[in-house]
Amino acid sequence: MYLFTLLGNLLIMGTIWREHSLHTPMYLFLCALSISEILFTVAVTPRMLADMLSTHRSITFVACASQMFFSFTFGFTHSFLLMIMGYDRYVAICHPLRYNVLMSTRDCARLVSWCWAGGSVMGMMLTLIVFHLTFCGSKEIHHFVCHVLSLLKLACGKETASVTMGVILVCVTALMGCLFFIVLSYVFIVAAILRIPSTEGRHKTFSTCVSHLTIVVVHYGFASIIYLKPKGPHSMDSNTLLATTYTVFTPFLSPIIFSLRNKELKNAIQRSFCRTFHPLSS
Repeated sequence: MYLFTLLGNLLIMGTIWREHSLHTPMYLFLCALSISEILFTVAVTPRMLADMLSTHRSITFVACASQMFFSFTFGFTHSFLLMIMGYDRYVAICHPLRYNVLMSTRDCARLVSWCWAGGSVMGMMLTLIVFHLTFCGSKEIHHFVCHVLSLLKLACGKETASVTMGVILVCVTALMGCLFFIVLSYVFIVAAILRIPSTEGRHKTFSTCVSHLTIVVVHYGFASIIYLKPKGPHSMDSNTLLATTYTVFTPFLSPIIFSLRNKELKNAIQRSFCRTFHPLSS
């Protein structure tokens, strides 16, 4: 699954790079999304797999902080990229005549840069806040990775409760803020689609949004369950399972969804394979 995640996202990136017909804002954002998926997977999964196969499961303070920083950074970057991809679909469908002006190459590069910068700032801020706490008592993290909620349970001191609430509030606010703008974009998109007279036209227009919408549902579905699920007597074990599933399964699904649900990308991948393995027939 780990290798498929890497190869699937690399395939999407390579196809977008080779196919000039895909050099559009939507696929530039998709390429950036694939990069964030790869980096998130590389930052978390190899260590998790090594710990699962090893009897000596330990991690240094610096390695744990680094893993948390990168997981936060690439996780938030992923959310920000999904938000601007929703904005891209909104501009393409609701303001098609102004699309080339509003979504120029320079503007798209600037949006992607802001996403990466925002994710890095959020990751650094939250990591510094968490590791500023004092950890006492048990040093055993009840998780496969250095997950923030599991690590906060090991902290002690008067400020632990307030820091925990602050971290959860920041994460939920950022996720819900991105989701709000995505939903708002799709409200306008649906309204614009309903004004299209022909059924074929409505279906064709909406099909350009299906892959993005599916990824949004998967990403925010898992994230909401992890951060908003009521606490119970077995919440730690269930949170560990959900967070691990989210960490491994979401990046695994992304290339499958985009390659199968996006007809233009699927055809481009097929053309790329034909040129690579059957150059004479192309």
